[in-house]
Amino acid sequence: MKIVMFGVGGVGGYFGGRLAECGADITFVARGRHLAAMQASGLKVNSYLGDFVIPNVSVTNDVTTITDPVDVILIATKTWQLADAIVQMQPLVSANTMVVPMLNGVSAPAQLQAAFGEAPVIGGYCGILSHLKSPGVIEHAGTEPFVVFGELDNTQSERVLALLATFEACQHINPTVPPDILAAMWRKHLLVSSLGAVGAASGANFGTMLGTPELRALLRDVMHEVVDVAQGMEINLPRETVEKTLTFLDTLPASSITSMQRDILNQKPSELDGQVGATVKFGESCGVPTPHSRALYWSLWPLEQKHRSRQ
Repeated sequence: MKIVMFGVGGVGGYFGGRLAECGADITFVARGRHLAAMQASGLKVNSYLGDFVIPNVSVTNDVTTITDPVDVILIATKTWQLADAIVQMQPLVSANTMVVPMLNGVSAPAQLQAAFGEAPVIGGYCGILSHLKSPGVIEHAGTEPFVVFGELDNTQSERVLALLATFEACQHINPTVPPDILAAMWRKHLLVSSLGAVGAASGANFGTMLGTPELRALLRDVMHEVVDVAQGMEINLPRETVEKTLTFLDTLPASSITSMQRDILNQKPSELDGQVGATVKFGESCGVPTPHSRALYWSLWPLEQKHRSRQ
């Protein structure tokens, strides 16, 4: 199975690194100093589950150098980078290619289908607390990593089962094919969009957000809005998902922050539109009000525009 990984930050670097570690045929698409470091010294992953190095990593910034037919494209870019990645991966997508989003948000499948048609695209996401520490070096700070994917019609296809077997051959990936991939994607969206919005607006880490009654209440309100929107779109996201998510968050390292919050703090473009903005947009499309999400989105929007103008 020939795999190509687009995006080699905390997500793509970790999961792609684990695939390479267990012998999968994977090529990374990277750029800039990160590309140069990987070409010179390989890919290093620092993880509380065990550090590892892929010394001779296959990495390129030119997809035309990938001449073998590609079976799977894993996309681990930021949501705001997806449009550019779609243009770049066009030459690699054939009738037999499976395109798997691993990024945050719930908009990626529709965006990918608009570019490649319905057949190649499946649903997916992952979970991990990791980031790009320095060029060529990934820092995995917490939570047992997992990847979730499946056909958008929830059939157990041969290609999905083949990818599941590939992931299962590797350690510390924990793959799952859920019974309802869209519901699973919205559960992840509920978690990351609420944490990212409240964390970025308050400047608080997980421990402070969850331990401060007023911030915890705000998190809960935002999560309920995501449930309202999902149900308005006929997605099977039960109301009890909110309390289950808050209970899970209590188990995570208190000092953690989300990638969206980290990007805003570092004055970089963030996933504000793909996370909080998506809740607001989908709410508008199905007539569901999202006052808390809307207020957080527009509170952070000026900073987002400022950071984007610097790129």
